[in-house]
Amino acid sequence: MHGGLNGLGRFADPSLLILTSLADGPKHGYAIMTDVVAFSGISMEPGTLYGALSRLERRGWVRPLATGERRRPYEIAGAWPGRAGQDDGS
Repeated sequence: MHGGLNGLGRFADPSLLILTSLADGPKHGYAIMTDVVAFSGISMEPGTLYGALSRLERRGWVRPLATGERRRPYEIAGAWPGRAGQDDGS
């Protein structure tokens, strides 16, 4: 099922935490990790974070932003079901 969280299986929890963090606006990886700890008390290792970001990107739910900096920020993309009826800015 492409539209729901079922396809994420055991990876649903990190994905939901990341999407919740990105709901406030674009963030790079370290900012996502610190935000997740602040609002949930759950600490994610970098491998967990970037693995989940990769899965979310493949599903079209997040996208990296072009930047000239070393850190690459991510934002919620228009394909995420939670964005239904919202303008994705593209």
